[in-house]
Amino acid sequence: MATREVTTSSKPAQGAASTSLAQNYNRPLAIVTTLFFMWGFVTSLNDILVPHLKSIFDLSFAQVMLVQFAFFSAYFLFSVPWSKIVNTIGYQRTMVVGLLTMAVGALLFVPAASAVSYPLFLTALLVLATGITGLQVSANPYVDLLGKPETASSRLDLTQAFNSLGTTIAPKIGGLLILSAAPLAVERLRQLAPQALHAYRVQQASSVKTPYAVISIALVLLALVIGTFKLPKIETAAYRPGETVNDSIWKHRNLLLGALGVFSYVGAEVSIGSFLVNYFGLPEIAGFSAKTAAGFVSFYWGGSLIGRFLGVPLLQRVKAGYLLALCALFATVLISVSMITGGHTAMLTILAVGLFNSIMFPTIFSLGIAELGPLTGNGSGILNMAIVGGAILPVIQGVIADHVGLHHAFILPVICYLYILFYGLVGSKPNSERYT
Repeated sequence: MATREVTTSSKPAQGAASTSLAQNYNRPLAIVTTLFFMWGFVTSLNDILVPHLKSIFDLSFAQVMLVQFAFFSAYFLFSVPWSKIVNTIGYQRTMVVGLLTMAVGALLFVPAASAVSYPLFLTALLVLATGITGLQVSANPYVDLLGKPETASSRLDLTQAFNSLGTTIAPKIGGLLILSAAPLAVERLRQLAPQALHAYRVQQASSVKTPYAVISIALVLLALVIGTFKLPKIETAAYRPGETVNDSIWKHRNLLLGALGVFSYVGAEVSIGSFLVNYFGLPEIAGFSAKTAAGFVSFYWGGSLIGRFLGVPLLQRVKAGYLLALCALFATVLISVSMITGGHTAMLTILAVGLFNSIMFPTIFSLGIAELGPLTGNGSGILNMAIVGGAILPVIQGVIADHVGLHHAFILPVICYLYILFYGLVGSKPNSERYT
């Protein structure tokens, strides 16, 4: 495991210094928690962009899911490079660089909206997500190491709760600002002359300029705060020159199966959130307008917020793997009920899945890097790469929705949660438990 730099003047003072350091973890933890809020807010705005860009560019479900593909593919492409940056410049500086990269990506939304270019929107999302990947690779293991190992899951769950606060607020604000004007029906859109169609798209796309410009400024200011705050320095888990470690990440089944667990969880969560606005617009579900439906998406992410705060004490009392399996079981049942029913029952059950999503990511992450020792940094990079599930699975669900209908396309998240159920009960056991 990574070592912490603790400097003391004498041996008698060592105990006091250690106690003081432990007490000072609250402030740095609070500062780092703002990062979780910010990337949750920005990520959740994609759920508003999906129906907005779908109506502007007249896209199929599979085509519009390129929004999530461009966004979450950054985790696969850049997690390993970011982990090398962490090893080179440390956790804190990596957080600053990640925030500034996010600011550039958010600012690219302005020319993308002016040019009304779908490829440019996707490029902006890729750059934005590249910065978020840097935050994930640096902030998640930093929080995991910033305290006692036995409380890592609950500590990471607490910071992820503020991530959920961001995801809860964003759809409501995004719906008011981005979906303020009702889009034209597809039939009406296809009847417009080329010049009228271009003018309509310019007018609709312009609604994203102000929100993302403000986000860009906020990210720069947050980078200044993080850069000037004195965070406790934690050395990265890297091999030292001449050191021989008789271990490999391929020997830790909990990590490898955990990566597939992260892939499944993020893919399922993003797939559900991405389709909620369109799902609630179906006549057999609620028949809501896009703006009205966007407000209800906040309840999905709000459930995750509540669940993570409840999960903090639960993870200190219940074995993490068992609690993970229980949440996955409830999520499976709720989605299944939503698929076989309609109206408010289908709507409420799919929203309730957010409550049981709550503890999944921090729990899978902590279980995945358990007992990795000096391989923790590499393991973190692999788990972050697995977030690419949010790029791949929504596109697959989009293809399913185009062929069998959106109502029954949620069979894909059901399969994902069944795997997480298996991981919580069996696959998450570290080598010490397996070999015992």
